[in-house]
Amino acid sequence: MKRNASCLTALTVVLSLIVGACSSDGPINSLIPTVSDSCVVPHSKPGPASDSVEFSQQGVDQAAASVRNGTIDFYQAGLKLSAADQIKNDPRVKSYRAPAGSIDLLLNPAPDPSGLNPFSLLKVRQAMQYLVDRDYYVNSIYGGNAKVQVAPISQLDWDYQTITDVITQSGIRHDTDLALRMINEAMQGAGATMVNGKWNYNGQPIRIKFIIRTEDERKIVGDAVRDSLEKAGFEVITQYQEFAAAISTVQTSDPQVFDWHIYTEGWGRGSANRYDFASINQFAAPWMGNMPGWLIPNYWQYENPVLDEVGQKVFMGDFSSRQERDDLYRQATGMALDESVRIWLATTTSVFPASPNLNCVTEDVVSGPKSLLTLRDAYIPGKDTLRVGHFWVWTASSVWNPVGGFGDVFSTDIWKNIYDPSLINDPSSGEPIPFRASFQVETAGSSGSKLAVPSEAIKWDADSDRWEPVPQGTQATSKVVFDLSKYFQSVWHNQRPITMADVLYNLAATFDRVYDPDKSRVEFVLSVTQKPLLDRFQGFRVLDDNRIEVYLDYWHFDEAYIASYADVIPLAFPWEIMAASDELVYGLKQAAYSQASAARYNVPWLSLAESRGAGLVARVLRGFSRNSYVPKGYFAVNGKTYVSVQDALVRYSATLAWFDQYNHLIISNGPFILARYDPPAQYAELKAFRDPTYPFKPGDWYRPKP
Repeated sequence: MKRNASCLTALTVVLSLIVGACSSDGPINSLIPTVSDSCVVPHSKPGPASDSVEFSQQGVDQAAASVRNGTIDFYQAGLKLSAADQIKNDPRVKSYRAPAGSIDLLLNPAPDPSGLNPFSLLKVRQAMQYLVDRDYYVNSIYGGNAKVQVAPISQLDWDYQTITDVITQSGIRHDTDLALRMINEAMQGAGATMVNGKWNYNGQPIRIKFIIRTEDERKIVGDAVRDSLEKAGFEVITQYQEFAAAISTVQTSDPQVFDWHIYTEGWGRGSANRYDFASINQFAAPWMGNMPGWLIPNYWQYENPVLDEVGQKVFMGDFSSRQERDDLYRQATGMALDESVRIWLATTTSVFPASPNLNCVTEDVVSGPKSLLTLRDAYIPGKDTLRVGHFWVWTASSVWNPVGGFGDVFSTDIWKNIYDPSLINDPSSGEPIPFRASFQVETAGSSGSKLAVPSEAIKWDADSDRWEPVPQGTQATSKVVFDLSKYFQSVWHNQRPITMADVLYNLAATFDRVYDPDKSRVEFVLSVTQKPLLDRFQGFRVLDDNRIEVYLDYWHFDEAYIASYADVIPLAFPWEIMAASDELVYGLKQAAYSQASAARYNVPWLSLAESRGAGLVARVLRGFSRNSYVPKGYFAVNGKTYVSVQDALVRYSATLAWFDQYNHLIISNGPFILARYDPPAQYAELKAFRDPTYPFKPGDWYRPKP
């Protein structure tokens, strides 16, 4: 299963469904976690409840037995339904259930210059909405452990009530006769003919390449869809593939090469979200780079400028009221259904088996026990180690870097225990709330009024490679003050203090990757998808040792989402790791942040968790150290310099010592450190980060079942 990187900055949401929070009129929001009486914490030491967590690969068919016999304590992927049924009354296994998955059919809409791709015809794509039998899949294949899904969001999401009328008016239902009539009209209109019950074009049979995933019920669903396509007159070439092979075929090939025509996608649903802005764009609007063509240069691209425009208005707060926002959301949903590039099928109920002795499990209303909070408080009484199984620990797409990596569920399910985001969505309400940062929001509202941006505010100038004062008279719609003291009062995993220098470098680099023309050409897809978001930022002001002020042209009727959008302050990795990675990617061009650029330039896709990629970055750091190098312009703000040469040398030494010890460069700030990552063995080990300055202890973020 695949999903977006859900543990990084709000910026990479384009890529992230963990978003931020706020309060407007009162003091800075400092939501205090509470502990339910049902969770008895094992100790009060800083960090997580368990001293270590071991991740191992466990086949889904053996997962329940592995829990039953004590090989693992928790399986972080959903069981097949047959296995879930077998453990219903087994006292040795506890089942956690959540609507944690969605499945759809992704259609390749590229026209075939030398033939006829049926899915390039809008009417054929629309006919697929009627050809598929969602009720059959839900009731017969999933045994009722799923719900029909027609749109990018499910019946269980808060925004579904916003689009109920759109779904009803679409008339989408299972109607084979209607589907066949639509297909016949479209195919004949395009010049195809039916020969012996099969569609032909220019005297050749039309063959559809269908990639069907095999790990779960999608194989059975795919077989059923294949049968329907064959009855519609298509010759289907079935390719059964697991995650890595399927993703490689679909998302790294030019759609017009036709390595595939249809694919059974599966998505792990992330944290709850009260007002969706990401899903409707991610799954329908091409500007986000998640539609066929993927915005990779020289590939054929699915384009829909009207849907892009409407989707961006939802994403970027271009509305003046909730009613207008909801109208835009309905409009975007209607266009997505009309285009029918993705044919949504079902929201699936995942069953996660665990030891009945597993305590203090926080569940999200969407993802269940896969919340960012779950493994922070979970533990087995009398045991120091928690053992977690998964489909995989590593695949070829499991790449650990915070710019263009963390794009699969297998890497993010480990990473989210290592990194503390500034803000998260409440696991029950879906509202953005503070996590490691607190904040205060002020907004001029939606009337067109503006706030004055003070002259001490700064913006990154990609031409001069330095922070510059904002132009006189700069204005913004909203202002968010972030208090980062819970970061700055603590240290990175390598024991170096987290400082404003980490904010300044990572913030500048975020903008430089987009606005520096040379860098944007290297990572084109990342640049083109992030630029519309970054264009909204008007300035930043460092207020004191702990607080930074963000000015932006963004408004939302729920002010929590203003803070969410403003959360572009990346504090996932120390500045020196990102500086060395930037030099490796943009200066030396020996690696790439994204899969697309790695393929384009024939260089490694940078993964800081693996010795090869981390070793390349370490080599750059050694060069920095030898030359007493400090990135110029990044740390000088309004006459103050935040990093001296000596500061930098101490940083380089500590980070290189970490690499020598662990053979990777995953250094972050959360409750666990990555002690071991062994892709060939499909194994990872996390160790508790017990530094006395770490701000959270067991139970601080426990939430009873919503």
